[in-house]
Amino acid sequence: MTEDRNITSTEVRQHLAAHLTRMWRYAMVLSRNKDVAEELVQSTCVRALERSAQYTPGTRIDRWLFTVLHSVWINELRAQRVRMGQGFVESDELLAPDHQQHNEQRMQYAKVMQRVGQLPEAQRNAVFLVYVEGFTYQEAADTLAVPIGTIMSRLAAARTTLASAVTARPAVQEKRL
Repeated sequence: MTEDRNITSTEVRQHLAAHLTRMWRYAMVLSRNKDVAEELVQSTCVRALERSAQYTPGTRIDRWLFTVLHSVWINELRAQRVRMGQGFVESDELLAPDHQQHNEQRMQYAKVMQRVGQLPEAQRNAVFLVYVEGFTYQEAADTLAVPIGTIMSRLAAARTTLASAVTARPAVQEKRL
């Protein structure tokens, strides 16, 4: 693409198809509900097609799509006064099918995902964008429309919380004969 022309709707469709799985994953992080995530991705696709002229050629389209998705989510929250407690999905349901259910690595992944899922939403979003999607701190800040220092702060707080959960030892129970 050259800098002097807008992206065509055909090109947007191609990019949407290429990033659908990643957008759905981010929608799951935001909503924690499969049905809501599907609606978010669908609304994001519609909005991206409608507003393709707003995309700046030469920039990362995945970041633009994530920004659109985040904007759709914020608009939904504002419109419906925050959907509290509806249909949260357990982290086990987010895992890809694995025929070796007792695989140590899968169990460790489930524990990490559970701990990440318990982080406050702002920290969870920052962790997902930076550590899962590989966005830079600045790209994550732009996507969430917050200063870069806020991203750094959220990540530091999330790392502290996750590290303390790993190093915390379960209470020792007294054995009785």
